[in-house]
Amino acid sequence: MTFPSPTPPATIPTEFDEALYDGRPVVRLKPKAEARAIRHGFPWVYSDELVTDRRTQSLAPGALAVLEDADRRPLGLVTVNVKSKIIARMIDRDPAAEIDQAWFEARIGAAHDLRQRLFATPFYRLVHAEADGLPGVVIDRFGEVAVVQPNAAWAEAHQDALVAALQAVTGVSAVVKNGTGRARGLEGLAEETRVLAGIVDAPVPVVMNGATYLADLMGGQKTGLFFDQRPNHAFAARLAGGARVLDVFSHVGGFALAALAGGAVSALAVDASAAALELAERGAGLSGFGERFATRKGDAFDVMEALGAEGAVFDLVICDPPAFAPAKPALEAGLRAYERLARLAAPLVAPGGYLVLCSCSHAADLQAFRNASARGIGRGGRRGQLLHTGFAGPDHPMLLQLAESAYLKALFFRLN
Repeated sequence: MTFPSPTPPATIPTEFDEALYDGRPVVRLKPKAEARAIRHGFPWVYSDELVTDRRTQSLAPGALAVLEDADRRPLGLVTVNVKSKIIARMIDRDPAAEIDQAWFEARIGAAHDLRQRLFATPFYRLVHAEADGLPGVVIDRFGEVAVVQPNAAWAEAHQDALVAALQAVTGVSAVVKNGTGRARGLEGLAEETRVLAGIVDAPVPVVMNGATYLADLMGGQKTGLFFDQRPNHAFAARLAGGARVLDVFSHVGGFALAALAGGAVSALAVDASAAALELAERGAGLSGFGERFATRKGDAFDVMEALGAEGAVFDLVICDPPAFAPAKPALEAGLRAYERLARLAAPLVAPGGYLVLCSCSHAADLQAFRNASARGIGRGGRRGQLLHTGFAGPDHPMLLQLAESAYLKALFFRLN
């Protein structure tokens, strides 16, 4: 099925005519705010860039408004949340756009067409927020079930139209709302996870890279599975033939199951969540790897220190932690944590073996993460080569004007 492309940028009049936009409220950039970046595609306005007069302050979270520059020229239609540091998000370059079910169908339809070209089966990230034209909205598809993360107030306000459009475009029979996580807190939104349509009563099996993963869509981390690591799992599997594998921060099997599918002789999965490790064990059994798979529950740093004390050695070690630096204020502490992780992991790698270090912290750019990793490897008494740098899969596209949309880094080292 082919859907129309998202609404193209309109021809913007030089003078704002309130009647032309059905009386929508207007918000305005401060004189020193960078309007050029907005015109060139940057999708966010920060709270210190917008005039927050009484009228703006009175707007409900997620309200639609026309954004003007300091010279009163309209830039497009934005959603406003005065409770958020990102006070306005560009939703459409046409200030008169109608945000209804048809509008959502156009955006989701374009994203759906791309994923159908990329993947033979319907298991992928369907909508990657700003990069797919739906600011703050993440949708992962698990066959007949879709999990929606409405991480911005405007998406919460338009939830019914969003879900109706999602079902119309994809034909999914069930939709889950995963309203958890740091992003919702920053928007002033309450946490909530519930089924919005259909029935979801069991983990969903997902086949990737020759292994079967079980995704807990109601109680697992994020949406239940990390599709973004799919290409990095595949690269690790190429290094895994005949290898003893350690997968730290394994979640539901992550790199471990892919490595076993690639011919690893054994894999030990480490995670703090007993529920995640139980799903990993079930996934290993479904994949036919049960006898080669083991788990160890505990704090990752503590477990790695214990493994070092035990003299344990592996041919392939992977560390895929949560975001240690989710925002700039946490950057320094986050980089120290990445360095410590590398320092503890490096001695566990056999000579000539491989170390994979991952970061999903958008605040830590590739160079900073690579430098922290290199320092940690050196402090761990090892030297080596950087073989490969991996990123998120193509179902997690990058918006060129928004560096934060390209957050995932995976460094593959061979250690002497």
